[in-house]
Amino acid sequence: MSDAVGSHPQYDAFADDFLDHAHSGIHNAHCDRPACLELLGEVDGRSVLDVACGPGLYAEELVARGARVVGFDQSPRMIELCRQRAPSGEFRVHDLAERLDWLPDGSVDRVLFALGIEYVDDRVAALRELRRVLRPDGAFVLSRPHPTGTWLHHGGSYFDVRVVEDVWSRGWRLRYWLAPLEQTCEELREAGFLIERLLEPRPRAESADTDPERYERMSREPTAFLALRAVPDPRR
Repeated sequence: MSDAVGSHPQYDAFADDFLDHAHSGIHNAHCDRPACLELLGEVDGRSVLDVACGPGLYAEELVARGARVVGFDQSPRMIELCRQRAPSGEFRVHDLAERLDWLPDGSVDRVLFALGIEYVDDRVAALRELRRVLRPDGAFVLSRPHPTGTWLHHGGSYFDVRVVEDVWSRGWRLRYWLAPLEQTCEELREAGFLIERLLEPRPRAESADTDPERYERMSREPTAFLALRAVPDPRR
C-alpha cells in the first residue's frame, strides 16, 4: 500500500448515507460535534471556515448560532447536501491539497477542521494554509480519531505513521492516516500553532438510552475522538 491517501473524494459514493449516519449517531451527534462546538466558543457575528464541511451538520449549527460560514469539501455531493442544510453559507468543492487562493490572509475568525485531517497527505502544508487565512487573534478547532483507539483497532506500532485501509460497519471502504498524538502536536507546532486546550470527549448522557452498548464503551475507553483548540503562535 502506498504512503498516500490521494485526492479521490472517498465519501462521495455514500454521502447521503453518511448524512443519515452522522445526523443523530452517537459518535458524531453526541460526541464530536458537541466537543467541537464547545471549543469554538461564541461564534455570533464571527466568520467561520468549515474545512471538510461534509453534509453540513456543523455548518447548520454554526449558522443557527449566528456565524457567517464559508466551507469546502472534496466531495461534490457533500457540497450539495451542505448547501441544502445551510443555504446562507458559502460552500465550494475544493481539495485541501491545493492553496486556498480564494481566501485572503487573516480573513476568518475561526477555523473548524472536524474529522478530516486523517485524509490529508501533506498535513503541515494544509495546516499552514489554514493558519494563513486565520486572523492573528483567531482560533483553530481540530478533531481527529483518538490515536489510542485507532492503534487498538489496527494493531502494529502505536508510533508508526502510516496509511491503512478500513471497512466501516456500513460497508464503507476508506483509506486514512494513523499517527500518534505526538505527531499531530508536532505538525501543529511546525505549522505555527500553539495548543490551548485538548479534550477527549465522551458521549453526552442523553445518548445512553439510544445506544447503551456504545455509550458504555465510549464512556470508559478511548475509542472515539480527540478535539483540540489551537491559536496562532505570535512568535511566528
